[in-house]
Amino acid sequence: MQPFLHQAIDHIKTARTLIAKQVNSSANSVYWNLGKLLSEKQLEEGYGSNVVKQLSIDLKNEFPDMGLSPRNLWNMKRFYERYYQADVKLLHSVAVLPWGHNLLLLDKVQSLPAVAFYANEVIEKGWSRDLLLNAIKMDIYNSNENQVKANNFNSTLPPISAEYANEVFKSSYNLGFLGITEPVKELELEKRLISKIGAFILELGKGFSFIGNQYRLEYNNKEYFGDLLFFHRGLQSLVAVELKIGSFKAEHVGKMNLYLSLLDRLERGKNENPSIGIILCADKDHVDVEIALQDINKPISVAEYQMLLPKDELETLILNEINAKEIQEGQEYNEI
Repeated sequence: MQPFLHQAIDHIKTARTLIAKQVNSSANSVYWNLGKLLSEKQLEEGYGSNVVKQLSIDLKNEFPDMGLSPRNLWNMKRFYERYYQADVKLLHSVAVLPWGHNLLLLDKVQSLPAVAFYANEVIEKGWSRDLLLNAIKMDIYNSNENQVKANNFNSTLPPISAEYANEVFKSSYNLGFLGITEPVKELELEKRLISKIGAFILELGKGFSFIGNQYRLEYNNKEYFGDLLFFHRGLQSLVAVELKIGSFKAEHVGKMNLYLSLLDRLERGKNENPSIGIILCADKDHVDVEIALQDINKPISVAEYQMLLPKDELETLILNEINAKEIQEGQEYNEI
């Protein structure tokens, strides 16, 4: 795809996202104020049911397309009472979510820190309501909280950049969108990621731009290749990703350190920050990673990948495999 077309698509997607956020924010502002009104009237389900039912009827006569059912009015009250004492950052996050997402968070997530986590994931990755439900069922929040981030950012980056990098890069990435159900080689994993680079960028998070795969660097009459190369706008850094289908090994760090040195020497822009490396492997031992990184002067993080499919995609994949097997068995039967 031509760079010009990429830029045009990015502009349209950005505009659509901004419009959606404005629409959601406006609608949620109305719901917030209605919820506040019901809360201040101290209405409760039971003795207040008739009042809310009549209010619903009257409001729907004036605004028939706004979803002002009694049940939704009670949800607005819950929405207000849950967040009216929350910090501003959380309020801003839930304000731009679609109402259906907010109802899911009201019903399924109890702690406000968890709500903040899921709301930010929705905003950054554009999760649908079904994907949000799947993430909640998988308890991704607690999994993320319990993971120790294996990197040397604090010792290789300025404090502000290190803090930001720790927010950007995760300890684990879900590659379930690839639909892989059997072992693959590293080159095959890379090809599949390239074929679904948009989904991979969503999993990486906001701010990543894809530059290329098997990115070639030449120095001292020798060639060096990196699996995947990105640029992160917020960090103003090149980001090299190395894919490993097995467990982490110390020699992975040495190879990445060399490649980052060459990136900084040959590709890094005048006003850009040091290049960052991500080693993405199937499994890692935190102690092994800590020892391997202790004397490395380039910023490197080691992360694991998982192959967890969303429920609907998993069901589709299973059905496709069953159908394919039935077709194959039918063909074999006809041959007999």
